[in-house]
Amino acid sequence: MSFGFIDSAKDAIPLHLAGKANLEQALAALSPRDRTVAQSVGFQGEPGAVLPITDAEGKLSAVVVGVGGPMVSANERDLWSLASLPTGLPPGSYKLASEPAAEAATLMALGWALGAYAFEEFKPRSKPIASLVWPANADQARVTREAEAATLGRDLINRPASHLGCEALTAAALDLAKRHGAKAKVITGKNLLTQNYPMIYHVGRAAVEEPRLVEFTWGDETHPRVTLVGKGVIFDTGGLDLKPPASMKIMKKDMGGAASVMALAHMIMAAKLPVRLRVMLPIVENAIAADAFRPLDVLPSRKGITVEIGNTDAEGRLILADALTEADSEKPQLLVNVCTLTGNARVALGPELPSVFTRHDDVADVLYRQSVERADPLWRMPLWPHYRKQIDSRIAHINNVSESAFAGAIIAGLFLAEFVSAETPWVHVDLSGWNFGNRPGRPEGGEVLAMRAMYGTIEAMFKGGK
Repeated sequence: MSFGFIDSAKDAIPLHLAGKANLEQALAALSPRDRTVAQSVGFQGEPGAVLPITDAEGKLSAVVVGVGGPMVSANERDLWSLASLPTGLPPGSYKLASEPAAEAATLMALGWALGAYAFEEFKPRSKPIASLVWPANADQARVTREAEAATLGRDLINRPASHLGCEALTAAALDLAKRHGAKAKVITGKNLLTQNYPMIYHVGRAAVEEPRLVEFTWGDETHPRVTLVGKGVIFDTGGLDLKPPASMKIMKKDMGGAASVMALAHMIMAAKLPVRLRVMLPIVENAIAADAFRPLDVLPSRKGITVEIGNTDAEGRLILADALTEADSEKPQLLVNVCTLTGNARVALGPELPSVFTRHDDVADVLYRQSVERADPLWRMPLWPHYRKQIDSRIAHINNVSESAFAGAIIAGLFLAEFVSAETPWVHVDLSGWNFGNRPGRPEGGEVLAMRAMYGTIEAMFKGGK
């Protein structure tokens, strides 16, 4: 994938970046004629403004781009400053008029790559995108692996369940493993029962395509163990507790956790981080049929905890619980699960800001710093222990939901916490996996959130292989 980058172009058109803070300096870099043109139209460097400038023959000779605006950080500004341009500029070759420092150049290039994305499986884009000469100071390897990861995750989430069932998502995971030389295995159907993953089996048993657990491992066995678990519900009807149509409409994204984990795994393996990586993807469809699991059923779990089903639409935490139990048994140095788990997390923080839960302050601190540095936002939420009693069950060890309408994201986190030892460094990410509307570099549809920040955290924690 080129993402619209080229190594050089003799006639590349310069892009001048101008914000309100540096407007005078940016305009001074233009030729006297071009500066006069910019001033004559009243260009003020408003965020997203694009001013094409033509020469005396009417040929495009320069572009002035407005950057800045109400950004959280300079890194966020840099990331999205070029994101609208691959599709917003006329096809052709462009270059930055002045070379930014390394981190800014890398973020700008990544924003360009993310802005070049389109899901084209069923409808090719109508015109070619513009090309950008690689910024001289950009980390091309980092930009490429992060853009590849985002493309992988977005494509998987955008693909409809009619084209991405349990078998197809499994094939995508196996392809990723093969690409990086990882060892993979799949446990399918009733073999989940014989190998003691009962909740994965029971949640997916009613679907046409059998439930399964896909797993692959990569890296030196002597390196620190990092385990990633991703929720792979390829479509969520809600089960017998059927979702209303408005809530069910985009439930093809309910495998967004698995897609995000695959994106993160790709970054780790492509960068050859010194970790022993284990990826676990419980993959099911929460379908309705005569064999569907029911409200008030009691399911066994891998950990031996019995779970009363208060709501069949809270199925993601069930399949994650079995996988987390196995993942925790190895005592990894870091255990991360990623999932599109609760609407309550979106009510609390909106779709752009993933919720993060962890018992470990040191991990949370690194993760937050990385989210700011990589302009990949997230927000820590509490695992408030006083709410744990809300998922007590009269007839089983635990219920999968609370009867209360409050704190649903926290309740879900507390449920998962039952299946992870207190001493294991564990991070639970509850994300939307979807862009509601179009923004530069973030088209409406599937989205990979928080994974660049998570990659940075893993790199920071284990870059020395310790």
